[in-house]
Amino acid sequence: TQPDKQTNGTNYILAIMGHSILNSVASLSSFLPSCKPFNLQVADLYCSACKCALCEDCLPNHAEHPKVALSQALEQHRNNLQERLGTVQDRLPQISDVLSFVKEILQQLTNQRASIEEDIQSSFEDLHKQLDVRKSVLLMELEVTYGLKQKVLQAQIDSLLRGEGDITTTCTQAEEALAGDPCVASLQVERELWERLGELAGLGLPCQPEENDQLDLVMETDGLRKSIHNLGTIVTTSAVASQSEAMGAGLEQCIVGHPASVTIVTRDKSGGACKSGNAILSAEVFTPDGSIVDGEIVDHKNGTYEFVYTVPKEGDFSLALRLYDQHIKGSPFKLTVTKTLEAELDVGAKRRGKSPGQKKKGSKRASSALGTPRRKTQNPIEDDLIFRIGTKGRNKGEFTNLQGVAASSNGRILIADSNNQCVQIFSNEGEFKSRFGVRGRSPGQLQRPTGVAVHPSGDIIIADYDNKWVSIFSCEGKFKAKLGSGRLMGPKGVSVDQNGHVIVVDNKACTVFIFQLTGKLITKFGSRGNGDKQFAGPHFAAVNKNNEIIVTDFHNHSVKVFTLEGELVLKFGSNGEGNGQFNAPTGVAVDINGNIIVADWGNSRIQVFDGSGSFLSYINTSADPLYGPQGLALTSDGHVVVADSGNHCFKVYRYLQ
Repeated sequence: TQPDKQTNGTNYILAIMGHSILNSVASLSSFLPSCKPFNLQVADLYCSACKCALCEDCLPNHAEHPKVALSQALEQHRNNLQERLGTVQDRLPQISDVLSFVKEILQQLTNQRASIEEDIQSSFEDLHKQLDVRKSVLLMELEVTYGLKQKVLQAQIDSLLRGEGDITTTCTQAEEALAGDPCVASLQVERELWERLGELAGLGLPCQPEENDQLDLVMETDGLRKSIHNLGTIVTTSAVASQSEAMGAGLEQCIVGHPASVTIVTRDKSGGACKSGNAILSAEVFTPDGSIVDGEIVDHKNGTYEFVYTVPKEGDFSLALRLYDQHIKGSPFKLTVTKTLEAELDVGAKRRGKSPGQKKKGSKRASSALGTPRRKTQNPIEDDLIFRIGTKGRNKGEFTNLQGVAASSNGRILIADSNNQCVQIFSNEGEFKSRFGVRGRSPGQLQRPTGVAVHPSGDIIIADYDNKWVSIFSCEGKFKAKLGSGRLMGPKGVSVDQNGHVIVVDNKACTVFIFQLTGKLITKFGSRGNGDKQFAGPHFAAVNKNNEIIVTDFHNHSVKVFTLEGELVLKFGSNGEGNGQFNAPTGVAVDINGNIIVADWGNSRIQVFDGSGSFLSYINTSADPLYGPQGLALTSDGHVVVADSGNHCFKVYRYLQ
């Protein structure tokens, strides 16, 4: 059998090692005396200066040179050779690992090529179908328009022909009567002809055209041809992580609650600056116990990127910047997050995650008779928490940066475990059921799952932020299809409307997309900005009983409600810690009464609003505070489940509707 590339690579390294050893052995000829011809009786000395063995004849010539015993020199050379051999052999595992990694990248590249080829084929087939449909519509429109005009003209022709025939016939009869001799017998006939001619003289005939012959085709093909000429782009960069670097004040420290910025400059393997964007870059700010902060990456399309993040608490953090899943130069960076003087003076009044009962306004949600027993502390707290599941890790029931949450009608809770590249499924009681997901960039693989939803058909819909598409899996976790490839830039949240359409919140594009399950785009709305119909890093979405889309607008600190056509219905929320205010809202759900439940990420709490956006209350989370909550959903038995990302778990709370 033919050896594979890895075996060839290993043999190549061994060949180099062998060549090096032979050179070293050849150098042993230096142990021979330098005199020619030399005395075969060699002395037991070695000249360190001349690097050769000494015979008795040449010994006087090296009297002033440093000398060591020949046995010692031989042993030293042997030790040097052995050390060099060990050093080279130690490179083999490293080379093997790199070889495997590069082969994996090549395989991913090949898979991506196949996927893009499939997308190109399907996209152009769809365009052909659309063109054929439009062609048929135009031909049908032509026939209908022609038919209507032809019917009018033909009716006019028929009317004129009848009139012409009547006049011709009557005129002929009158002429024949006039040609004969006048007599009493013809008097009656002539009188009738006279009356008939009178009728024909006054006959109303359509003597002006009742329709025109205009039937033109306006085909604006220039713009279409230009669009077709520029249709589709193969996007790539030559950026590599080992040469790319970051700079900016946000690399070292930031102030609690204030945006910090880091600029990333991508470079190729030779260190040259890349001039184009679209590199796959990820950024996370995390504590020693795990990831807790998600920021926004802005692509300047010139090879530079800006990462803007906000940290909700002070302390020591780390910032990991990865390009194609590899750390760039200096990553991870150490961050120091401090409070402003004003914040420290006001620390007693502004404490993140405090009990809702301590708020000046609003009321704590009433707890049911089956509530968690009061804790035996000086200030007992009645908590709405039923249970929590998870710790940091990669095993079943463990999470690393969990994001989206969904609940199915058959009593299942689904968690998008972002950094573990999988979805984990639990019962409503918290019992682990299954998990699925394989890390990668090919269809059917997950790179950074952030949103999850369940379709009425039972299919599981997953927003894959880094792969820039939405994947559809069966309820058993078998891959079925993907949608949005080539359109989406950074899908964060997904939901399903009452028509079974897939709602996708694109965090990077600041746009909401609506797709059919087949992948056909129905509509989209939104752009980057702070206007009513704009977003700044939108996160998740829910659909209410009116089939309206509720979107959390992260950096605009608000919640917005839209029709399916993208018309704004309602907007509520502002930046702050008061009732109805947000510090970057994330997860959202709607109960059967139309009340809106919102995860308030920066304030680490869950607020409840009525359908008009008026603040109602909090879910009490004080006994076991949340830390950067993300996705949120209502379970089939009426509880609230939330992804407590900073604490690496999900929590289920009692919720009285």
